[in-house]
Amino acid sequence: MEGCRWATAGTLLLASLLLSSRTARSEEDRDSLWDAWGSWSECSRTCGGGASYSLRRCLSSKTCEGRNIRYRTCSNVDCPPEAGDFRAQQCSAHNDVKYQGQFYEWLPVSNDPDNPCSLKCQARGAALVVELAPKVLDGTRCYTESLDMCISGLCQIVGCDRQLGSTVKEDNCGVCNGDGSTCRLVRGQYKSQLSANKLDDTVVAIPYGSRQVRLVLKGPGHLYLETKTLQGVKTENSLSSTGSFLVDNSSIDFQKFPDKEILRISGPLTADFTIKIRYAGAADSSVQFIFYQPIIHRWRETDFFPCSASCGGGYQLTSAECFDLRSNRVVADQYCHYYPENIKPKPKLQECNLDPCPASDGYKQIMPYDLYHPLPRWESTPWTACSSSCGGGIQSRSISCVEEDIQGHISPVEEWKCMYTPKMPVVQPCNIFDCPKWLAQEWSPCTVTCGQGLRYRVVLCIDHRGMHTGGCSPKTKPHIKEECVVPTPCYKPKEKLPVEAKLPWYKQAQELEEGAVVSEEPSFIPEAWSTCSVTCGVGSQVRLVKCQVLLSFSQSVADLPIDECEGPKPVSQRACYSGPCSGEATEYTPEETELLYGSLQEFDELYDWEYEGFTQCSESCGGGVQEAVVTCLNKQTRETADETLCVTSRRPPQLLKACSLDPCPPR
Repeated sequence: MEGCRWATAGTLLLASLLLSSRTARSEEDRDSLWDAWGSWSECSRTCGGGASYSLRRCLSSKTCEGRNIRYRTCSNVDCPPEAGDFRAQQCSAHNDVKYQGQFYEWLPVSNDPDNPCSLKCQARGAALVVELAPKVLDGTRCYTESLDMCISGLCQIVGCDRQLGSTVKEDNCGVCNGDGSTCRLVRGQYKSQLSANKLDDTVVAIPYGSRQVRLVLKGPGHLYLETKTLQGVKTENSLSSTGSFLVDNSSIDFQKFPDKEILRISGPLTADFTIKIRYAGAADSSVQFIFYQPIIHRWRETDFFPCSASCGGGYQLTSAECFDLRSNRVVADQYCHYYPENIKPKPKLQECNLDPCPASDGYKQIMPYDLYHPLPRWESTPWTACSSSCGGGIQSRSISCVEEDIQGHISPVEEWKCMYTPKMPVVQPCNIFDCPKWLAQEWSPCTVTCGQGLRYRVVLCIDHRGMHTGGCSPKTKPHIKEECVVPTPCYKPKEKLPVEAKLPWYKQAQELEEGAVVSEEPSFIPEAWSTCSVTCGVGSQVRLVKCQVLLSFSQSVADLPIDECEGPKPVSQRACYSGPCSGEATEYTPEETELLYGSLQEFDELYDWEYEGFTQCSESCGGGVQEAVVTCLNKQTRETADETLCVTSRRPPQLLKACSLDPCPPR
């Protein structure tokens, strides 16, 4: 019986364990043949990015679909500089093991394109390269310039968010999955200006945190560096030979050729770098440079200011302050205005303290009264009103010596009885704070999207505490609305009249331009022409023209401001001819052809149709119509022009309006 009881208990325990195991399975595995995933293993590394794994077992006698092991990244914190390279540590671990009967000091062989996850090492001072292990330890970088890591001998993709399988990358500013808004592209060119007493000159100052630095010197001069750390430590570094160097913890790649020098720093710079040139010989030298500079001064929106009213409904505003990301403090607005990419956020306004004000008797001042010290004392009258409500004034009061008896009756006495205490002042300054002044907020956008409209702004009377108050002079109040003009013409789109042209001009207008190629020099790159605006006759085509440069080290194309490109900008609008609309072709003289088509863009910008009013009513009574008068105007001089000059603009539609609606008198 005892044995049966133990058997029964064991069966119950086994059933309990199986039930617990089933309950522990994850949701996605409930209907599968797998057991629940086990706990995560310890990380393969303590820093620099390692790997951890979790296992599960198959509960079926059949083969389970899927994998029994999964991985995740861990210890994604940078190792201290003294820790050294992880692959180098694995090679050096074999230094005390004989290879072919001899000890070697092993150095890592990185970036093997065929098998980046094998441990290949090279003997110091020899050409001997040996694969000391088929797999590096989990968490070893596949390549020196990549976050991808080796796990179980296979190279796994790792994004900049340090997650396995992630394809997220850093932008040019070094921000993971960023939009490039935290830095700006800086490019320029330096040309030497030799003089007898000038041995060197500054090329460009590159601030802390800059990335993708590239300089190319052409000529007999030589580049050298001056650095200054955030702690103020200055050093000077001469660049005399080709190679890779470490300057203030920034890795520098320098190439020296007979006629030029190339300097590359991937960054981010760990100090302020000043690139200088040392002259050698009488010939001129030039330096082209390009880098991404961090925008360290950025606008930061403030919290809402205190409410303009304590109850009954008021409003409060935000503002913006310029913040130095490097020093972590607020600085003058001019620092943020330096970067054109910085757009100051507009103030926000919201209602506040909307609860109704409670009924109140006002404040009651409780005067001190000491029943147990009925000695003579100084007593004062209330202060007079201040002579000025703000900006500094004075107020006065009268002082007298009084005596109080045990019943609380007060009577005046001689002043000498109060001389045991100092006499209180009879005059004091008051309202020394600044007077309220008007504070105008940012203008709103224009109320229209084209032509003339209005824009508004909030103008507040602000006291010395920054609170909304009254007391500002109405005569000095800034205006709260003003007219604004949006330069976009309101009359769009333009359609071309059905005109015809001679065949030679037609062929010329339809010629395709050769495509421009983006190069390392800023150049205008036009896009393809749009289709013709009309299906017959003369129309127009438009295209987008950009100023672009090829960044050779990243093999990417960057857009630049238009003024960065030299030379004439290709036209962005031209005429097009889609064949005759109807009837016979019209013959034009060469002069007429040039007038109508050769300068189509200039006329399109200079002449346009405009309404000039209405004709007289067609009837004096009983209902008539008036027709809008349309004329061709020179948009600069506002003078009437020949209608042929407006041939490229669509003539406005005929407008009619009713008039003389009064009934005619009986005859």
